[in-house]
Formats: sequence, structure tokens, C-alpha cells
Amino acid sequence: MPHAVFFDLDGTLIDTAPDFHVVLNQVLADAGRPPQSMAAVRSQVSNGARALVTLGFGLGPDDAGFAEALETLLDAYAARLDVDTCLFPGMDAVLARLDADGTPWGVVTNKPARFTGPVLRGLGLGERVGPVICPDHVTLRKPDPEGLLKAAAAVGAAPAQCLYVGDHLRDIEAGRNAGMVTVAALFGYLDANEDPRAWHADYYIDAAEELLPLLDQDLHS
Repeated sequence: MPHAVFFDLDGTLIDTAPDFHVVLNQVLADAGRPPQSMAAVRSQVSNGARALVTLGFGLGPDDAGFAEALETLLDAYAARLDVDTCLFPGMDAVLARLDADGTPWGVVTNKPARFTGPVLRGLGLGERVGPVICPDHVTLRKPDPEGLLKAAAAVGAAPAQCLYVGDHLRDIEAGRNAGMVTVAALFGYLDANEDPRAWHADYYIDAAEELLPLLDQDLHS
């Protein structure tokens, strides 16, 4: 049985795409640009706000106007963190089970602390979650294992006895680099051209509820 369970945030623990979709299209409308579909936004949310700027404005990080568009998007998002954002279906049951068992759980994300803390509190998770590791707290982001190792140390768990759940290749790589058991969340923000089976995760789940059996078994059997 895992001694701790850690989650990526966007696309794994919570569905943030609806709020990002609204915010991006508001910013695009203000700039006189056409809207983006929910499907297009969902495919890029795990890659961060910079990817959404590229999607909506067709700008790269080195292009003139990119930094301004990014700042505008982030400011708009800060004002709409938890309007339509929610736990993925079935995730509440998983968290309730972890809480009932006394199993620590936390978040290791590439989402800045400026947004991560408020959205967790807005969803009523602020008092329940254990370690929350953001880029602000580490030297290197995922796929480097630093954040995951910090999270495990915070709860006194051996990495080999921890689960890390994520919806992106870098999540699985980070988990593997940390020596954790990895779970690929196929319900997350996967690009249509991706083959998550090529990530070589230890487990694959199509729905959050499929985590529940993993909480009862020897992860290394």
C-alpha cells in the first residue's frame, strides 16, 4: 500500500480547462482575435499559460508582444481561478479514501504558487492537502525529481512507497526519476497526437476511481 500519494494539478487532480477557456477567449476578444475551442485549450493547459498564448496569439516566447499577452492572460486568470474549475469525476472519492486511511496526499505541479494555493483553497482543499510543491519551491521543474523528493521528505515517506499521478510525459519522467510508482491519468489533458503508452508508466487509469484499487495492493508486486 502506498505511504503517500502525490498528484499533478491541472489535468490530473483538477479540471482547470473551463476557466482557462473562458479567460483566454476574453483576452483574445479584447485583442480582436478569434476564439479558441475548448478542445484546443484542453490540449495545451498542461503546457502552461505560455502555450495558451502561443495557441491564441500565434506568438513564441521570443516574439514581440508575447510577454505582454502572457501578463494579460495571467492577470485575467488570477481573477477566475475556481469559477468552473472542479475536481475530476471520482477524485473526491479518492481523496476521501486517503483522508479516511490517514494516507498523506499532496500536489507537485509546475503551476506557480500564485495560482496553486488560491485554487486549492477555493475548492475547499486547502485544509486537506499535505505538501504542495510549486516551481517557486524548487530549483528545477519537472521532469526533474526535486519537487517529488521534497514532497516525500515532507511526509517522511520513502519515494519507492509513493504514488505519483500525472497526465503528461514529464510527470511520469519526474516520478520515475524520483523512484516513485507512476500512474498516467488518461482522462487528463492529452494531446491527440500523443501515445501515453510510450511513457512506460507503471499504471494507466481511464478514470480517477481506478486509483482506489491501487491503494489496497502491493505496488511492487
